[in-house]
Amino acid sequence: MLEDLMAGPPPTLLPQEEGPFQALAAGDEAGVVAARFPSSSLAWATLSDQAWAEGRVIESYAFARVGYHRGLDALRRNGWKGHGPVPWSHEGNQGFLRCLKSLGRAAAEINEQEEAARISAFLTDCDPNIPRD
Repeated sequence: MLEDLMAGPPPTLLPQEEGPFQALAAGDEAGVVAARFPSSSLAWATLSDQAWAEGRVIESYAFARVGYHRGLDALRRNGWKGHGPVPWSHEGNQGFLRCLKSLGRAAAEINEQEEAARISAFLTDCDPNIPRD
């Protein structure tokens, strides 16, 4: 059997975050959900988005950074080697990718332009079709 040496790594698909998803859908406060599920990027992304919507840029940045690092841990546990696709279309990846987007947005707002550029490139590497709203 021939191996395609030009092929990149397979996509990394994180497990669905059922507990946090259900709690947030039921209307539980994002801070309560993050405290109950501290490894959930989805909960931290929600906190970051809420802080951003309220004009609390530094808090948004901090929440996004926590969720980003929790997501990196989850990616590594699921076989990610530091590069390769992390598709937005897979719901389990969206918490991490939302944190990454929020981190980039907040970094740009506080004039961390190098970080914002790195995050933009990382998002494109993960999935060039991620919505950039």
